Amino acid sequence: MFKNLQNIDTAFKHIRLFAFGIMAGSILIAGFISFKAFRMVQSTQERIYILAEGKALEAFAAQRRDNIPVEARDHVKMFHHYFFTLSPDDRHIKEQVGKSLYMADGSAKAAYDNLRESGYYTRMVSANINQTIHMDSIAIDTDFHPYRFTYYGTQRIIRPTSVVTRRLVTEGRLRHVDRSDRNPHGFLIERWETLSNENLNVEKR
Repeated sequence: MFKNLQNIDTAFKHIRLFAFGIMAGSILIAGFISFKAFRMVQSTQERIYILAEGKALEAFAAQRRDNIPVEARDHVKMFHHYFFTLSPDDRHIKEQVGKSLYMADGSAKAAYDNLRESGYYTRMVSANINQTIHMDSIAIDTDFHPYRFTYYGTQRIIRPTSVVTRRLVTEGRLRHVDRSDRNPHGFLIERWETLSNENLNVEKR
C-alpha cells in the first residue's frame, strides 16, 4: 500500500513538472510571437505611400540623424539659390531674397541690407542684369552641433553686353530649429559670410 502511495506521489510530481514545463514553454512562445508582431506593426507604420502621377510609390520613414547630411546640404544649397538667383525685377528680387531670409539669421539680412543700400539691386533692375548661381560642392562637418559648412559655387552675372563668371565661397553654421512651410529642413544658417567672390571670366555678348 505504501509502495502504491509512493508511486502516486512520484507520478504527481512528474505531472506537476511536466505542467510547469508546458506553461513556461507557452509563455516563451507567446512572448516571442508578441515581440515579432510588435516589430511587424512598427515596420508597417514606417512604410508610407506617395501618390505621384497616378502611381503609388512606396517610401520608408527614417530617423532624422540618418538624413542630417542630406538635409543640411540641401538647406545650404537652396539658401544660396534663393539669395543669388535674381532677375531684373523688384518684386522677384524681394520674393527670392525673402525666401532665403527665412532660412538664415540676421547675418544674411545684414548682407542683403548692405547690398540694397549700396544700390546693387537698383542697378540690376535698371541695367537688366540677370544673376544665377551653380553649386559646385558643400563641405559640412556634422560631428559637432552647430554644424559648420563651406559652400563653393559659380556665379554668373548676365549683362546686356557681357557675361561675368565669378567664384563664390561662403561659410557659416547650421543649427536645428522647428520645421515650417518656409523652412522645411528645420535648420537655420548662422554667422554667414562671404569668403571669396572673385571674377573668373568675362565674356562679351
